[in-house]
Amino acid sequence: MTDTDSSHSRRTGPHEVQFGALFGPGSQFHRFFNDPRWALAMVRATVLEAAHPQIGAALIDNSTFVAHPWRRLRNTFLSLQRMFGADDDARQREAARLNRLHARLSGADARNRPYDAMDPQVRAWVVATLFESTVTMCRLSGQPLEQTDMEQLYAEFQAFLAVLGDQAGHLPPTLREFWPYYDHMVETELENTEALRIILYKLFDHLPAPPLLDGLPTVWAAGRALAGPVIGAITVASLPEPFRRRAGLPEIPGAQTLMQSVYMAAGLARFLPEGWIEVESLAGLIYLSPDSDDPRAATITALRDRMKRAGALFRLVTPFPTQSGPEEGTGARRSAEEFFRTVLDQTGDGYLDWPDLAAMARELSSRLDLDEPEETRLYNAYAEWWRELQAALDIDGDGRISKEEYAAAVPSLAGPALIRVAEVLFEVTDADGNQYIDADEYRALFRTAFRRTVPGTEERYSRSAFVKDFLSFMSGRQRSTAYDPLLADA
Repeated sequence: MTDTDSSHSRRTGPHEVQFGALFGPGSQFHRFFNDPRWALAMVRATVLEAAHPQIGAALIDNSTFVAHPWRRLRNTFLSLQRMFGADDDARQREAARLNRLHARLSGADARNRPYDAMDPQVRAWVVATLFESTVTMCRLSGQPLEQTDMEQLYAEFQAFLAVLGDQAGHLPPTLREFWPYYDHMVETELENTEALRIILYKLFDHLPAPPLLDGLPTVWAAGRALAGPVIGAITVASLPEPFRRRAGLPEIPGAQTLMQSVYMAAGLARFLPEGWIEVESLAGLIYLSPDSDDPRAATITALRDRMKRAGALFRLVTPFPTQSGPEEGTGARRSAEEFFRTVLDQTGDGYLDWPDLAAMARELSSRLDLDEPEETRLYNAYAEWWRELQAALDIDGDGRISKEEYAAAVPSLAGPALIRVAEVLFEVTDADGNQYIDADEYRALFRTAFRRTVPGTEERYSRSAFVKDFLSFMSGRQRSTAYDPLLADA
């Protein structure tokens, strides 16, 4: 019997505890997945992960969480859903995908300390933060877990780590041994990293609008101005007190009371009828475009119209500065600076380098759910494009491209390597190999029907048309109803 069996017994002390299913509908994780409190727990866990020096450095160098936080959130939920779902084949494929992703993330931080996303101790800490934050979520909302439920949940997260292939021992074998391990990590290993500071003091205050509210900057700015500081305050208040002291995080008067009130209020969702809150549906709604063929799109369009009118009223009665949203329609050109910021600079650090193009390859591979060798082909095509860009645009030779270098050097990026990126993307999207992208294949990549985004293309999308449109977007800086949600949206 292995750690990934659907049910087993694990000795946690003098008594033998019988556990139910570790994955799927019978698991403790499944019980929490659609719980609104878990969004708070996820934010808290992310902060604790970012406070680990290796994870913080990897986030700064490679992650899109600053420029594209909603995309990263959606992908995280999708990954957890696959890992903890009932389909074992989907779980094994997702584990293999995560391992390939992590194997590509290594480097050194600002103090020249190495980091490696495949380090088993680091991966164990990620799982530990998810488990402990879920336990804390229940406690803060006045519904602490029973001991047996806590042990079951711990066994599930251990099984999650085992599916990734990590050997036993990187997480303590029993729940009783876990708490000293967790306290040691908090008191001695965590730091006030740059990634932690960005999450707490920049991300919440400058969170970009999700696709659903794109084009409604005034409405979004008003809501963010109220919600951003609250989320930051309750997150800091929920962190372990020893770490708050060591990191010098400010103690805001009333934050503890506010935090407990928010957790308690979110916990009331347990009284809602079953099925009212579904994470998958909510995530899909956040990303729903008015151009989608989803039946909910008409309602969303009407709601957006009303919100635009509310935004106009807000501009009359509030001091929020006027903010311009994206231009309406397709075909409008972006400035070089805007294109650099919204499309090329995926990590949001102000420069274009390999992690930005790797993030594009990662997002496309995730959308298409690619296996090997297609995933590697796409990464290799982007790597070749990066070498071409670096040779043409890196004027000062510092290994990265600034927006000034990009804007001044050339007006177009359509070299042979970018054409190859377009061809490889077509080939991996064309799953049946018939040299056309049909409706289902198009939906897998763009999450909408092509009759909405490519007028006149009712039945299929040819290789030449696809490559032409991709190059028009990437080199001509053309706005595109199809490609903007793919690479430019948050």
